Amino acid sequence: MDWFIAPDYWTSRLVFQRALAAVYLVAFLTAALQFRALLGERGMLPVPRFVERVPFRAAPSLFHLHYSDRFFAACAWSGCAVSVALLAGLDSVVPLWGAMLLWLLPWALYLSIVNVGQTWYSFGWESLLLEVGFLAVFLGNDEVAPPVVVLFLLRWILFRVEFGAGLIKMRGDACWRKLTCLDHHHETQPMPGPLSWFFHHLPKPLHRVEVAANHVTQLAVPVLLFTPHPIATAAASLMILTQLWLVLSGNFSWLNWITIVLALSAVRFPSDPPAVSDTPLWFEVVVLAVAVLLVGLSYHPVANMISRRQVMNRSFDPLHLVNTYGAFGTVSRIRYEVVIEGTADDVPREESDWREYEFKGKPGDPRHWPRQFAPYHLRLDWLMWFAALSPAYAGSWFGTLVERLLENDRATLKLLRRSPFPSDAPPRYIRARLFRYRYTTWRELRETGACWERTYVREYLPPTRLAGVAQRS
Repeated sequence: MDWFIAPDYWTSRLVFQRALAAVYLVAFLTAALQFRALLGERGMLPVPRFVERVPFRAAPSLFHLHYSDRFFAACAWSGCAVSVALLAGLDSVVPLWGAMLLWLLPWALYLSIVNVGQTWYSFGWESLLLEVGFLAVFLGNDEVAPPVVVLFLLRWILFRVEFGAGLIKMRGDACWRKLTCLDHHHETQPMPGPLSWFFHHLPKPLHRVEVAANHVTQLAVPVLLFTPHPIATAAASLMILTQLWLVLSGNFSWLNWITIVLALSAVRFPSDPPAVSDTPLWFEVVVLAVAVLLVGLSYHPVANMISRRQVMNRSFDPLHLVNTYGAFGTVSRIRYEVVIEGTADDVPREESDWREYEFKGKPGDPRHWPRQFAPYHLRLDWLMWFAALSPAYAGSWFGTLVERLLENDRATLKLLRRSPFPSDAPPRYIRARLFRYRYTTWRELRETGACWERTYVREYLPPTRLAGVAQRS
């Protein structure tokens, strides 16, 4: 069936597949390097405890069958290995069915991780990677030309990502309608990047232009994805440029990068596609059946998107096949940060020698300039931002974090930039205090060298010690 294939998008498929493999690699690497402290047997939210209370049908995962830290590590590192193989083009040299199985493997492995990841994996880009990764299974390899229906479904995801984000902004915070949100966003975003301070200090009229351009890109341009080339290519290219601008302005994990990957599938690159044999009938039947399934599952995400009570980043099925997306429907005006400190003193007093723990990405020391981490995802740093908004966001894990710091737990300390205590001498007490942070002005930066200025607000957690440890006076 000639209508079934799109030979002109041969190079687009290749670029999309290699880029998606790179995102998979980052996701699995993040899991492999951070899971022990977050989800491990002695983690803040242990997987064994989760699978005891949540049935397989509600959260399908390999870890319902068996869990150990060694098994989780094997799954995460296997995902890294498969991602590297896909990045190197192994799917192009195996039969079509083999390529499909090869793409199915990282999807199944990452689904297993996300479905037991709890709060640490509650971000929209987790579901987005799974939804895109599932479609990649049916995109084919060098034996067949790219299926039109799969390319269309990839654009359908990109449309929902952008259009849903645009709608949640217009329905949410009034500052998006007044074009003033960027007066605050670069300062209050979850994890600023090395250029965020400069973005914040751009002239306010330029911020108004940025917000207006964002509305155009998210509410008008997505419709053009369903038009013929070259209009669709131009629309996707504009989205890529917008996402690259966001990459420069902050650390948003791989959200921007997976959106760019999606947009690449809609760009028609100049190419001379090779001659291939007819598409196997079994492949056409499988692709069309999956397309019918995904279109049917789109009902709830579309209903949510057009609803006045639209919610962001929600999955409507346990396999994360079709989801709803959105980001920053509300923008904070004030930045709060939880600062964790420890002391080795036997009796905790205000004048005790309190030493501050330093995180890798979230603001701490006002003189410490933010670094670029995205697309790598610092999960604890992101959740600390939510914890500062309200203790309710931290109720399930913050107490265990404090306990692990009091123990000088090696896996937990690896998540931090620096611990102020030697490995053989843990702190006797931990406390947490809430500070208000703001960017310094140009003058303050020149005079102090600090990009942040912070003001104490209140106690977040009083001095706490391990249970059973006696206080000495």
